[in-house]
Amino acid sequence: MSVIGILLEDYFDEREVIYPYYRVQEAGFEPLVIGPEPGSFHGKTPFTFEAKAAAGSVRAGDLAGLIVPGGFAPDRMRRHKAMTRLIAEVDALKKPLGAICHAGWALISAGVVKGRRLTGFSSIREDLENAGAVYLDERVVVEGHLVTAQHADDLPAFMQAFLARFD
Repeated sequence: MSVIGILLEDYFDEREVIYPYYRVQEAGFEPLVIGPEPGSFHGKTPFTFEAKAAAGSVRAGDLAGLIVPGGFAPDRMRRHKAMTRLIAEVDALKKPLGAICHAGWALISAGVVKGRRLTGFSSIREDLENAGAVYLDERVVVEGHLVTAQHADDLPAFMQAFLARFD
């Protein structure tokens, strides 16, 4: 069974982890929740979710794709070189890479936004543009293997577009 990674750090948006976690399973993939280290992480509420693997132990070549949830977790993810390296390597291999809401922060730190059309939560628009991205005020933007969404309300369309990268 092919594995799709889902990054996790504290202050994640619960919806942006749980919905993709089950949707990738429904599509026949195995989700692998990846943190800076294995263990329990809390969302924006006291809800917790378990990371089963450390980013430093995961190879991009072993993943079919990668999803970066939002919330405020991406601000924490970008502080871990192993997490931004994994994003950059998945992107370099042109494997499906999904980013929701504030996840653009992690993409910026991974160095994968320059010259690309994408979207994200409106408050990070300037960050994305300052990093060289072409920000589109659209709910979901697909550019090749990169799929981005503005917020949790866009999860159904986001996951449909992300999973379509495997057709």
